[in-house]
Amino acid sequence: MSEAQITDWLASQRQAMIDLLREVVNIDSGSYDKEGVDAVGARFERHFAEHGIPYRRESHGTFGDAIHAEVAKPGSNEKPVLLMGHRDTVFGKGEAGRRPFTIRDGRAYGPGVADMKSGLVMNVFVATAFHKFGGNPHPIKLLITSDEEIGSPSSRPVIEREGRAARAVFNSEPGRPTGNVVTGRKGGIFMHVAITGKAAHSGANFAAGVSAIGELAHKIVQILALTNLDKGITLNVGLVSGGQSVNTTAPYAEGQIDLRYVDPADRATVMAAIEQIVATSYVPGTSATLTIKGEFVPVVQSAESKALFEGYQAAAREVGLTTLQGEFSGGCADSGFTAAVGTPTICGLGPVGGLAHTPEEYLELDSIVPRAQALALAILRG
Repeated sequence: MSEAQITDWLASQRQAMIDLLREVVNIDSGSYDKEGVDAVGARFERHFAEHGIPYRRESHGTFGDAIHAEVAKPGSNEKPVLLMGHRDTVFGKGEAGRRPFTIRDGRAYGPGVADMKSGLVMNVFVATAFHKFGGNPHPIKLLITSDEEIGSPSSRPVIEREGRAARAVFNSEPGRPTGNVVTGRKGGIFMHVAITGKAAHSGANFAAGVSAIGELAHKIVQILALTNLDKGITLNVGLVSGGQSVNTTAPYAEGQIDLRYVDPADRATVMAAIEQIVATSYVPGTSATLTIKGEFVPVVQSAESKALFEGYQAAAREVGLTTLQGEFSGGCADSGFTAAVGTPTICGLGPVGGLAHTPEEYLELDSIVPRAQALALAILRG
């Protein structure tokens, strides 16, 4: 097996990659849509079966199953390289029908086209190339997860387990619009605060009421004040609801909080402040509870991860990606879990795209082949 065999074959598979991408983009796979997420998984399993690549499914009762595949030389006991990615999207049922995969002016559009179904397609074809030409000195494992967009509640333990067993992790989230990859990410915590008040007629019996919405308003102001842009700490209350009717003091209110941070040490400090705000009753008679719904940890570049990136960067230069650099992202990803267990990790290796989580999400089709070739060369030389 030569490097040229791998890279030439990947170049010949451009249309096949686009065809598979079209199929999986046109399957709805919102994080809570287990049936749809598993249908996308089944399409990748079909690819593995057609190419003779061993795979298995790790089932989960609530969220989509985890899909595992491996390309290895017989008898190899080397630690594997892990190629990772998620197949769930932020879009609801019916979005693929309303907005199917389309190509315009060299860009592909559709739900999840960049984030991150194209990265999964790339991973699958890179592994297939190695399988076709006899494997790699270090086994290549693929992990296709199901619930990253909601904090990986079912996938986190799987990712951490597979990450600990790996020599290196390449997470194929979309390449940045600049063409760069991601070498650092923020951590994030997604929380729910529920407030109980007391209903009363707001005209005839106002004094007997206790407004949960009033309490939530006080808490929101205090929580948002914890933002510290200089340190990269941001607080956002992105969803609120509550109340019974316009002429009733609100017996219930709730809000959803998004915390992002850079320095792992800041997590405890900010969380303690949020917990104190939630425990404080600004409107006497209210009570509140705080629940963590999902969490990502930061990607902090270690010396080993820096070396992994430099190896990838050198490989990328050889396939024409001469300006590729590492970039920091305020977004969270599963790569934080593997970085946190100590495995060298880089992220954002997928084909280049942008405007994720919006109807304008796009993928640069000409980036598919060189990004696949760069990953393959990095694996070969790792």
